[in-house]
Amino acid sequence: MQITPADELARHYGIEGPLPNAPAQYNAPPSARLMVVRRDPRDGRRDLSPLRWGLVPHGAGDPKIGNRLTLARAESVATTPSFREAFARRRCLVPVDAFFEWKAETTPRQPYAVARRDRGPFGLAALWENWRDPASGNWMRTFAVLTHAARAPMAAIHHRMPVIVPADRQPLWLGEEAADVAALGALLAPAETDALELWKVHPRMNAARVDDAGILERWDEGTDAISARPADLFAG
Repeated sequence: MQITPADELARHYGIEGPLPNAPAQYNAPPSARLMVVRRDPRDGRRDLSPLRWGLVPHGAGDPKIGNRLTLARAESVATTPSFREAFARRRCLVPVDAFFEWKAETTPRQPYAVARRDRGPFGLAALWENWRDPASGNWMRTFAVLTHAARAPMAAIHHRMPVIVPADRQPLWLGEEAADVAALGALLAPAETDALELWKVHPRMNAARVDDAGILERWDEGTDAISARPADLFAG
């Protein structure tokens, strides 16, 4: 979920220059275009630009492979053929205000919203890639989000979770500081998540077409009542 305006994200991540139009996205599914923070190898500056979610490897013959490469396991990303080159050279951050996870053993699947307790934006570890359409010659930029084993409170609902990169480690992840395999491995290891809070939301958000602030409402399935609304949950 990305709802922080682009200009605020730019200030948060130290980005200068023209910014893309970035409408709020509450329920972004795979294949959506999301704002991504990258280091421009030409001048070393940070860049904020929209990339498609679902990594298409540089040498892929069909872009549909990106539908299967939305997530990359931190434990094997350095050696997996689809991800290893991007891991070595094209690491990035996906800034989010919250994300959603599902408790799969319920019917329908029960979604939860996950955000920082202070409701500030945070960066998910990701990889990006360039792919050129051999028919049109057009270039496509795509990304995949890294995951690792879940810690509390996430472990109560799912065994995996996105890798969250702490602010002081983001220069290393983006390639602004020298990083060897050991340093990157330590960064990707499951970390404590005391800064996170999760709450149950209404299953209506299971439909990707539902994209409004109401999907953040804290929901009580026993009474079908809303106990907290987005304005309260994300109040400054």
